[in-house]
Amino acid sequence: MTAPEPLCAPEYPPVDPRVEALVNQVIGRVADKWTMIVLDVLAENGELRFTRIAALSGGVSQKMLTQTLRQMERDGLVVRTVHPVIPPKVEYRLTDLGFSLAEAFCGVWTWAETHLDRIEAARQTFDAARAAAR
Repeated sequence: MTAPEPLCAPEYPPVDPRVEALVNQVIGRVADKWTMIVLDVLAENGELRFTRIAALSGGVSQKMLTQTLRQMERDGLVVRTVHPVIPPKVEYRLTDLGFSLAEAFCGVWTWAETHLDRIEAARQTFDAARAAAR
């Protein structure tokens, strides 16, 4: 029996370890629920204040939203603008890099929409088999 063909074509050169590390970091960031929700909120609504992002994000704590926005700013996904007024007005908006990640994530939405019925059927089959085994 022969080994299956690798998913990535063998003619590609070895991956730069920095690229591999970045991909792993981005996957970790994208897998973070609040990052993707905030990304979606900002992509759909444009520049927003912290409290508006919180309201549109559905249940995120102030601490978690602060951490999420800070990490997104560090990664270059959002810009934080402090307006010199009293009280201070702080707004967040996606950068071009943030928008490009939002566009990449649209593929997941498209995939989910395309395969929704198949996934739901598979889950029902699995759950029924588990229930019957009890």
